[in-house]
Parts: sequence; structure tokens; C-alpha cells
Amino acid sequence: MTEVVDRPTGKGKRPEAPQKAVPGTAARPQPAVDVETLGKQLLGKWAAVRLQARDLAARPELHKIEGLTHTEHRTRVYGQLRYLVDNEAVHRAFPAALGGADDHGGNIAGFEELVVADPSLQIKAGVQWGLFGSAVMHLGTAEHHAKWLPGIMNLDIPGCFAMTETGHGSDVASIATTATYDPSTEEFVVHTPFRAAWKDYIGNAANDGLGAVVFAQLVTRGVNHGVHAFYVDLRDPETKEFLPGIGGEDDGIKGGLNGIDNGRLHFTNVRIPRTNLLNRYGDVAPDGTYTSPIASPGRRFFTMLGTLVQGRVSLDGAAVAASRVALTAAIRYATERRQFNASSHTDEEVLLDYQRHQRRLFTRLATTYAAGFAHEQLLEKFDDVFSGAHDTDADRQDLETLAAALKALSTWHALDTLQECREACGGAGFLIENRFASLRADLDVYATFEGDNTVLLQLVAKRLLADYAKEFRNVDFGVLARYVVGQATGAAIHRTGLRQVAQFMADTGSVQKAAIALRDEEGQRALLTDRVQTMVAEAATALKGSNRLSQEKGAALFNRHQNELIDAAQAHAELLQWEAFTDALREVEDPGTRTVLTWLRDLFGLSLIEKNLSWYLMNGRLSMQRARTVGEYINRLLVKIRPHALDLVDAFGYGGDHVRAAIATGAEKKRQDEARAYFRSQRASGQSPVDEKVLLARTAAAKRN
Repeated sequence: MTEVVDRPTGKGKRPEAPQKAVPGTAARPQPAVDVETLGKQLLGKWAAVRLQARDLAARPELHKIEGLTHTEHRTRVYGQLRYLVDNEAVHRAFPAALGGADDHGGNIAGFEELVVADPSLQIKAGVQWGLFGSAVMHLGTAEHHAKWLPGIMNLDIPGCFAMTETGHGSDVASIATTATYDPSTEEFVVHTPFRAAWKDYIGNAANDGLGAVVFAQLVTRGVNHGVHAFYVDLRDPETKEFLPGIGGEDDGIKGGLNGIDNGRLHFTNVRIPRTNLLNRYGDVAPDGTYTSPIASPGRRFFTMLGTLVQGRVSLDGAAVAASRVALTAAIRYATERRQFNASSHTDEEVLLDYQRHQRRLFTRLATTYAAGFAHEQLLEKFDDVFSGAHDTDADRQDLETLAAALKALSTWHALDTLQECREACGGAGFLIENRFASLRADLDVYATFEGDNTVLLQLVAKRLLADYAKEFRNVDFGVLARYVVGQATGAAIHRTGLRQVAQFMADTGSVQKAAIALRDEEGQRALLTDRVQTMVAEAATALKGSNRLSQEKGAALFNRHQNELIDAAQAHAELLQWEAFTDALREVEDPGTRTVLTWLRDLFGLSLIEKNLSWYLMNGRLSMQRARTVGEYINRLLVKIRPHALDLVDAFGYGGDHVRAAIATGAEKKRQDEARAYFRSQRASGQSPVDEKVLLARTAAAKRN
């Protein structure tokens, strides 16, 4: 086994790991990772902004202090918002005319790094500037910008994003709060008609919020024009008491993110000026006439919500950052911690030399790399749309779908990684000083806010179905006939097992040839793509004609296939991550780094295939012979990646002030070295006690002789 216990340098390449020479052959040089260059690639397009944000995140003033009461934690985090303002860390996305930089991608890149300081800080900052401020900026017009954005930017107006209700979270279109226009006074009357319509889980609502962007059904002249956004003052700036007609409650202690004062809000016939309607996409004239540049109510609704997609984009990046921090700590610890005498009578094994330990950490390391590369593509897509460089309706739909797909996968992955890293570090991982338990508690809600992950994947699935249908909307009979014949032929091959036979003949029973086919880039792409296409095609076929059924029967049919649709969406998102990883490989110039990253990409791809092996077997995409080689080849990849594990986490670029885990400081190596030195000295002195088992063996041998 190869032992790697040297401390990370963060620059250049590590010395090549020693290789055992095979008699009669020259030792093959081991690839080495250029940590510095890989680190620059991982920083992405907005590297300078990320480095500035990491400098802030490393400062003790922004770090989470464990053990505070929730009220103390809230006070600290609110003070940290002021620290961000003073250090010009939150204004990048706002208009240059108001002191911002019109830098939408850079704003998200910097914002998501705050998660390593304290997730509560990241989310509270996100509520203030990423939701409340962005709603005013993107849903309002110049008048609204001039009136409220300066105070929002400098924190004179701490605010809330009041969309979710107790009775409706994911189904925003069905929220029950109303804003009814009164032409006699030119005011909207904001009202929550029953308890389930209270705004709930709202950040800044319990204590700090002075204003709110409230989402409500706009009613004028007896017509409900759907959900719109309204600016509402909540509290008296001097007394911090709710204004007349407004009430609320504190949500209290949560499972995590207790530095944020989440609460509930309700409105009893609260009157606000007509001009408090954020009217970029819909306006009401003094006489009550409603107008909108978007005729379709459905398209208008999705356009308004689409302008707020940055929340999902930033959570995707923050989840990747948290996964990187966790893996940095767990892998560093695993190179130092020793347990059990497996291959030596005197030395215990380093944890990371155990295959199972490699499996649990390296597969998640590979997924984290894939998620990181995919996030960078998402961030560039987001910047293209919001900067106006590529801002068509199709671009916005692509952005919404991509953000939904990747946010779901990365937040689930972060929770899984934090838990696995916690367990991989044993009892030490459970200590709050090593942050796994704390980070996991704080990130738990990432899976359900800014869109419940399962609901987001359903959104992705509907887009896949729409794209599938669009392919055949205008084709002629000949094209469609050829497609149907092709599908029928393919189905016959898969279902009769002919494809399995063909694979077995191609492999000629050779495990080596089967492994080559699986590790080939095009082979992996074909398997991953085929699964998505087949799942979408089967779902589309099952749902064909549902639009001609009654609403009740159509909903029942969709419900019967909901699980398959969500599985297809997840497979699609995983394919996007694999493609992003593969695209990133083409940018790597250093041969050694490219080799190691290719192993890591293959580990990601084959892990996806292994996870879904039953599907590939049941659908005839893999022969039994080839399926058996998947796990074997994954295990071979683990051995190849092992010498480079520290380099791969060092490239993430997080130092001790970011990771802040006691087990990642080298303290364990000192303890292990001290223990080994002690036992060596005992053995050398001849004074060490004889092990009873050794004594019994000697006695038995003596009797035999």
C-alpha cells in the first residue's frame, strides 16, 4: 500500500509517488497533479472575485461560533451583514448608477463562498440582497430602484422576501394572499384571508425586517391577474414595532441556520400606494386598468419567477463549496489516521489505504468535481442571461431548467457527502469542532428551499417531455416512419437480449476488453445518454394523448408515471454533470493532471452506471459479463487515484481558516508518529512485554520440536 502523509503545499506538483518495479521492466512514471494550475481552473471565470470572497470568509469576524443561543447567533449574523457592506462585498450585481458593478456572475461567485464562513451568514445575506434586493431590482422599474435600492444596498432597509405561505410552498401560483386594487384611493389592499395564507419561514421576518416584497394575487376590476410582487413597509424604523394591520410570529429554533430570524407575517387589509406594485411585467393604471407586456398569464408568471433564479444558482455553488470543505477535512484526516494491523505486524494501516474508505470518499470527490464544473457552466449561463449577452426567451427557459436540475443534485450530494465524511472520521467526525455535523444541520434545508428538489426535478422532466414532443411536431411522415422503425428495432434488440449477445461476442469473454469499453469516453457517454433518451421516450409514449383526457383522468395518468419522470430528470442532470466534467478535461494542458482527472471522471461515470446497473441489465444495455466488470474497474480506479487524493483536495484552494476542522490540522499525524515512535523504542529496548498470543505460539512450536 502507498502511504501519503505529507502535508499539503497548495502549489505545484507533489513529488512522484514511489512505484514498485516489476522485475525485468522499467518503472512507469506516475502522473502528478499540477495543483496550482488545477486550482486556477477550479476558480473559474470569476477567479478574482472568488479569491476576494475567500479572503473575507477566512476572517474570524465572519466565522460561526458554535454554542451560541439562537438569539445570540442572530445578533452576530446581523452585525456581519454590516461588515459585508463595509467591505463592499454585496453590491456587485446592483446597477452601476447606484454604486454597484452590474456583475451578475461575479456576484454569485463571491456570495456562494460565504458558506464556508457560516451558512447562516450566506443565507441571511442572500435574503437581503439576493432575494429582497433582487426582487426590487428585477421586478421593479427605475422609480422603485431610486426609492429603495440605496437603502437595501447599505442595510438601512433590512427586508424580507415574502412568497412562501404556510399552505403553499412549491405551488406559488396558488398562494392565497390578495392585493385588491381600490381605485377610489389609488391603493392596493393587502390581505391574508385565513391562517394558511400567512407568509411563513420568511428570513428577517421575526426581528430585523423593516420592509418586504410580498407576493400576492393581484385583483383589479373583479379580475384576478395572478401572482405579482408588492413592496410593503413592515415595521416602524424607530420602534421596530409592526405597523397597523401587520402581525407576525417567530418561527423559533430550527434544525439549522439559527443565525437567521425566520418568522411568519400576516396582513389585515393593509393599504399601500398603487406605485408600490413592482410593475415591470404588469401594471395597474389609476382607474384600475391592468396592462402587461406579456399577454399570457402563465408565461408572465414564469417570467417573473425566472428573474429570481439566482437563488437556485447560488445554492448550487454553495453546496459544491460545502462538499469541497468536507472532503478536504475527511481526506486529510484519512491520510493520517491509522487503524488495525492489516499488512504489518508493527504498523497500523492508514485509513485511506482501505478500499472501502477510498470508495466512500473518492466517489464523492469525483461527484464534487463534476458538480463544480457543471456549476461553472450554469454560472456563465446565468451571467449571459442577466447581463443581456444572451437573453432570449429560450435562453431564460434553458437557465431555469439547468438551475433546477443542478441545484437538486448538488444540494442532495452535499448532504450525503457531509454525512459520509462524518462517518468516515468516526467519533472525531461527530465533534462540532470538526464541523461536519454543524454544516449538515445548516445545509439540510437547502434541499427544500428555493424549490423543493423533487418538485424541481419534476419541472425538469416536463421540459424534457416538451423538447421531446417538439422534435416531432413538424416532421413529415417519412421521417417519423423511419424513427418509429428505428425505435421498434432497438426495442426488439434490447428486449430479446440480442444486444447482450453482441456485447459478449465483442468482449469474447475477456474482462479486459469489457473494461476498455466501459472506460472509453464515448462508451460512457453512450450509456448515460441512452438511459436518459429511453426513459424520456418511454414516459412520453405512456403519456401520449393525455392532453385530450379530462383534467381528472389526465392528472391520474401523469401521477402514475411521476416517479419515472423524476428518475429521468435526475438521469438527465447527472449526464449534464458528466458532460461538464468531460468538457473541463479538454481545457487541461498538463498531461499528468489530465490523466488523473480522466480517472476521476471515469470514476464518476462508472459510479453512475453501477448505481443504475439494474436498469442497464433489465433494458439490455449491458451484458451480464460487462456488468460484472463495472465494480472491478471502479476498484482499479481507486488505486490509481489514491496517490493523488491530497492534491485533488488541495486544488480546491481552501486553507485552514476556511476548513476550520481540528482533524485537518496535522494533529492526528503528530499523535500517530508519537505512538509509533514509542512502540519502536519499546521494541528496540527489549523491555516491551511479550504478547500472549506470541508466547502461546512459541510454546506450541517448542512442543512440536
